[in-house]
Amino acid sequence: MFESPRSLQEVCVDFICDNVLVLCEVHPGDSGLPVSTLPPAAIDEQMSTGDGRTTVSSVSTVTNLSSLNLSAGSATRLSFKDPDAFLPAEISDQLLSSLCERKALSDLTITLFDSKTTRLRHVRLKDASSLSIKGLKVLSQHKVVDLEIDGLKINVNDLIGCLGEWSLQNLRSLSVAKGSFMDCARSCVVAALTKLRALQTLNVSGTEFNNHGLEIVVEDLQLLENLDISCTRVDDITPLKKCKDRLKSLKMYNLKVSSCGNLIPVLLELKKLINLDISDERDAFPLEMFVPVRSKISDLLKASFCMPYLASLDISGKDEIHRKDLRTFIKYHPHLRFLGLVHTDACYDDTLINPINKSYRRSLVVSGTASESQILESLRRYWCRPIYVQKCLYNLFRLTPNFSEARVDVIKLVIPGMKAHPQQFGVQMAATACLYNLTKGDLANKIHPSILKQIVDLTLTAMESFPNHYQLQKNTLLTLCSDRILQDVTFDKYRCARLVMNCLSAFDDPSMNRMSVAICSILAAKISTDETSMLGAQPQYMSKLLAMIRSKVQTKSVDITMKFTLSALWNLTDESATTCAVFLEEGGMALFLEVLKSFQGESSVETKVLGLLNNIAEVPHLRQWLMQPSFITMLSSLLDSEQIDVSYFAAGIAAHLLSDGPCVWASVPSLPPRSQLLDQLAKAVTNWQTPQSEMVAYRSFQPFFPLLRCADAHPVQLWAVWAIHHVCTKNPKRYCGMLSREGGGAILALLAKEKSDDTQPIVRTLCLSVLEALATHC
Repeated sequence: MFESPRSLQEVCVDFICDNVLVLCEVHPGDSGLPVSTLPPAAIDEQMSTGDGRTTVSSVSTVTNLSSLNLSAGSATRLSFKDPDAFLPAEISDQLLSSLCERKALSDLTITLFDSKTTRLRHVRLKDASSLSIKGLKVLSQHKVVDLEIDGLKINVNDLIGCLGEWSLQNLRSLSVAKGSFMDCARSCVVAALTKLRALQTLNVSGTEFNNHGLEIVVEDLQLLENLDISCTRVDDITPLKKCKDRLKSLKMYNLKVSSCGNLIPVLLELKKLINLDISDERDAFPLEMFVPVRSKISDLLKASFCMPYLASLDISGKDEIHRKDLRTFIKYHPHLRFLGLVHTDACYDDTLINPINKSYRRSLVVSGTASESQILESLRRYWCRPIYVQKCLYNLFRLTPNFSEARVDVIKLVIPGMKAHPQQFGVQMAATACLYNLTKGDLANKIHPSILKQIVDLTLTAMESFPNHYQLQKNTLLTLCSDRILQDVTFDKYRCARLVMNCLSAFDDPSMNRMSVAICSILAAKISTDETSMLGAQPQYMSKLLAMIRSKVQTKSVDITMKFTLSALWNLTDESATTCAVFLEEGGMALFLEVLKSFQGESSVETKVLGLLNNIAEVPHLRQWLMQPSFITMLSSLLDSEQIDVSYFAAGIAAHLLSDGPCVWASVPSLPPRSQLLDQLAKAVTNWQTPQSEMVAYRSFQPFFPLLRCADAHPVQLWAVWAIHHVCTKNPKRYCGMLSREGGGAILALLAKEKSDDTQPIVRTLCLSVLEALATHC
């Protein structure tokens, strides 16, 4: 349940990221003047975000800056406003990485890292897709010793051309995973790598790096000790013999070495190896006829005395691993601390999973699917490999029903793999199932909200990625349908409500319907009125909700689904004239009259129905829909209900309808006399006993103010003052401030000061009581 607070340094770096435009000046290329010194028109021109808004004059997130890239002939740059600002290397590196993670790094924002105010040493960019050569030229000002850039859009040779002379001579580590060595002629060119004479670690995984490139780097990079050529075009590793006396780490995941590529013979010569990864992606070739011929791993395992310093060996996905050979290999490699066996049966060997076995080595960490520890180790190491993640999550799912305690450690291992592969259905399907089992019931109460927020964000992403998949959508609803999550966790509630409503519209499954309306009934009360209007304005959403109510009327059944649906409709129409109009246009009024007739005496149903109709009554131009003789007759009956909730909302509707005056009332034929309903309203309110707890929640008091001004209808004033008094005395912390901000105190004060002929004593008494509460709490 406890989560360590973030460090002050992390908080400060995040603040800089969120407020770059406040802390910095943007220097346009044309005038050479800071934006703050330009006239407003120039600011608009320089700082337009593309949708007509400007972002300089107020605190703004740096996300807006990401759209401000350098133009071809521009010298546009950022600088700190404080002339004495300087960020040391550790903070500079962290700020650069944080901007990148927030997708806020562009050719403009990277200009902030001028060598006069920052120092870059260890540059790590997880997604450099928004950077061009022009932006990356900033690196030439710094003494970079470690460079890790993923998702590079320019080729690697151009990247190396962006480095300064010192970095070229001293760079120790370079990672360009998933980058490109292709030039404009579509040829793989790796010559620029030879400039990095001090390079010790090179990662070219996922690139077009080939046999020729391998020959060049092992020949020219004499200090190279760590090499990752996973998923490249290398199919012959014979050149590695030239660095057999210095190569300490070799990763060749999913490398398709040809039968004449001398895989095993070459590996046996690499005497200095400490880490070796020759794992495969077992499912990468579903059609066996296209599977390349693989060297038999048994030939390596039988060479017991090879690689005497080996500490890590990954042979995941390899065929024909004979357990006897594996045991012997482990025995003769006392330094071995990690063994990768995912997608193999060898991970089930008793010597690897049974602590009682005499050959079991406690110091040996194994990745696989045979035990919880193996699965968790696999998730920790292979989060970037979708097939491995999927396999491990499916096996983890089998274990999660047995967890009786909250397992935040497990959740933290599920999240990276799920986040890294949003479009991989197998990963998302398994991950959503696991996360539900890890957070269901009381388990969520023992998990920190920050962790739950990550779960919700990834769950919503899964919903967006696979909107038509029944079981995955059901998994997500199971996770989201949690009081702990919906009440205590901060997340994008509108996004969630929209996706849940999409799910409700797409599927006709009773359990999914129940969860969807339960979620929406809570979220609709937590989002803004603009957002509820956007949801309610969708006819397909309203049609589905009303259809669910209609089916309950037809079967004369009141269940939890119906109550949640009524609550959702009530909250969606709250202070939303648009949603109220859609409700009426979709036949909601006739349906709700039928509901009231069919479920007379069901106070929980009547309260929700009247609550929604009260929302409609608050909209002047929609009141005509309620001015029906049959409804007014029913309303008169409900005013006298013994249930104060029912009587309260019936009175609210009556007050709003009566506030329009005698002329409007007289214009509708067959209505009972207005004076009769006024007397009944006054009697009902006067007879209410104050409830023990807060009976209703309001977003605003604005709908009450016209009622307070109805001098010719004292019962209307009475209901409005009673309602304000009720919430302000039951929950003064929330409502007294709201009433004061909206100017309600002044209206009540004026009402209390009027002559006795104009204000009834009970109204004056309630007004004075509310004013006392305002004086106390405001």
